[in-house]
Amino acid sequence: MARSYWLMKSEPAECSIDDALAAPHATVPWTGVRNYQARNFMRDAMRVGDGVLFHHSGCAEPGIAGVAEVASGPRVDPTQFDPASPYFDPKSRPDAPRWVLVDVRALRKTRLLTMAEMRAHPELAEMVVLRRGNRLSITPLTEAEWRLVTEVLRPAG
Repeated sequence: MARSYWLMKSEPAECSIDDALAAPHATVPWTGVRNYQARNFMRDAMRVGDGVLFHHSGCAEPGIAGVAEVASGPRVDPTQFDPASPYFDPKSRPDAPRWVLVDVRALRKTRLLTMAEMRAHPELAEMVVLRRGNRLSITPLTEAEWRLVTEVLRPAG
């Protein structure tokens, strides 16, 4: 199967690229996704080894902060069953869970690639995260978008 590419948003106060890099094996469970389309991407389309752009959102300066990869297949997100979790879903049952997660392994922190800088590249005009009104926490990337962004983020030298 061909490798796929994803942009995954996380609020840095919840899990930043630094948090992911500091986690055991630089791997974190991508919990708390409560949008059916984003869930379906994790459940049906993501594969181990897929490329991930780690995007900080809900902060003063949103943008891509690192490069990662999908590190596991989908599994049940336990936060849906925890009443103390902000991601608790009272309608989800252990015998019929609604929500899944995948593990994400951080590979490297990058300089912040801001939304404005992404918009300045005409080749990225169709990038889902740049579309007006897009609120999805997980969006697919084309191979061309992945290549351009990772090239822009490549360290000098």
